[in-house]
Amino acid sequence: MPRTAPKSAALKRIAAKKTDAKKSGAKKSGAGASIKAGVPPTKIADLWLGQHLRGLRKMHDLSLEQLAGRCGLSVGALSQIERGITSPTMRSLRRLSEVFNVPMSQPFHEGDYPPVEELGRIVRAKGRRVLSLNTTGVQKELLTPAASGVLEIYLVTIAPGGSSGPELYTHKGEEGGYVMSGEMLLEVEDRTFHLKTGDSFRFKSQTPHRFANTTKAETVVVWTNVVG
Repeated sequence: MPRTAPKSAALKRIAAKKTDAKKSGAKKSGAGASIKAGVPPTKIADLWLGQHLRGLRKMHDLSLEQLAGRCGLSVGALSQIERGITSPTMRSLRRLSEVFNVPMSQPFHEGDYPPVEELGRIVRAKGRRVLSLNTTGVQKELLTPAASGVLEIYLVTIAPGGSSGPELYTHKGEEGGYVMSGEMLLEVEDRTFHLKTGDSFRFKSQTPHRFANTTKAETVVVWTNVVG
């Protein structure tokens, strides 16, 4: 009898620890589920883009410091983008695409997969790749198949107050577009153009440029890029 009492007490202590662990696990699980359920779609888009860009950086075996030196962004800015805290500007995304040697369409989130016979030729409305740059108020939907080629067509939606970023940026190729609805300011080098519904444009992408929606209504533009 003297020997069995300590064992019984020990078993009770072990059982109590297991019960506490289960309660603690349940609390953590509940908290995690609550956080996940409360994440807005825009935040999920930022997180997805950040993870994708981090994956590209890892694929190229680059540290944040090395990537910062190549693309001209600060380590802090890159870290925030990768963690989904903020969205990259159009200029930043273009620089990152050039460093990773991938087309601008590469970071786009995929929608539904098309049938095999449509791959590289057709993009259905539900199968568009969408890139949401929530910090700058710009959403880009890729209308062309994400295959190798020089032509890229986007449906660009610019929220009120949205823009490509505060700085002018450049890249290879040529681009043009058609304003389907709303208005926008298009800056090309040292000139600013006020475009309205029905207006269209074209310019060399090597020319410094940016765009902005300074109105209180959404602007939708069909935007074409010819890379190369």
